[in-house]
Amino acid sequence: MFAPENAHERLIALEGAHNVRDLGGYQTAHGGLTRWRSILRGDALHRLSEADIETLLDNGLATVIDLRNAHEIAAEANPFAGHAEVRYHNTPLFSALAPVEMMANAVLSFDMGDRYCQAIDDCQPAIAEVLKSIADAPDGAVLFHCSAGKDRTGVISALLLANAGVDEMTIIEDYALTATISGPLIATLRDRALGRGTSPELVDIVLASEPRSMRQALDHIRYRHGGIEAYLSSLGLDETARERLRYRLA
Repeated sequence: MFAPENAHERLIALEGAHNVRDLGGYQTAHGGLTRWRSILRGDALHRLSEADIETLLDNGLATVIDLRNAHEIAAEANPFAGHAEVRYHNTPLFSALAPVEMMANAVLSFDMGDRYCQAIDDCQPAIAEVLKSIADAPDGAVLFHCSAGKDRTGVISALLLANAGVDEMTIIEDYALTATISGPLIATLRDRALGRGTSPELVDIVLASEPRSMRQALDHIRYRHGGIEAYLSSLGLDETARERLRYRLA
């Protein structure tokens, strides 16, 4: 299980992003640890400095998968689109999980766990495309990201870790790390939302990383879809593809 005091080893310190972190170092059911600097998860990258980009390249970055929609990318361009050394993919992933869209359309009864379950059910072609891009990526680190690195990124991270044999409590702890290591990012998103007139109660719901939300998503995969292998199989990922995903981590 992941020890919170090791968060500084997991987080990659960057000037222009606050939630880029490694999925390595987690215990698996097979007795090993997930591999460091193989798969990274993150928030928006548009503010990365040249030094930040070099830091990521020095950490082996070879593929970036942008989960944001066209509107988000137009407003905040990805610095790796067209980069000579990095393969770039854009697969918009359940855009309704973008913080701006959620706060614009939600009501106070809004629940993040429900939204994750809905995305798991309704956005399977896009989820499959993202996972296949990771499975088929060339050697080097893969970084997938959205805007906050919490919701769209969190669901993909959970699927990857579950497929690698990481236990559910650790997956939930990984999800919840956003709340403890991304204070500046969350504060910025909160200020923007409040400035648009969004109620503070709704802002706090949308920007939270409550463990129960990820617990609900994992329970949904188990009870509604028969578990991680059955869910990934229903996406069109056969055993060979699922093994390639496991190999990238375990």
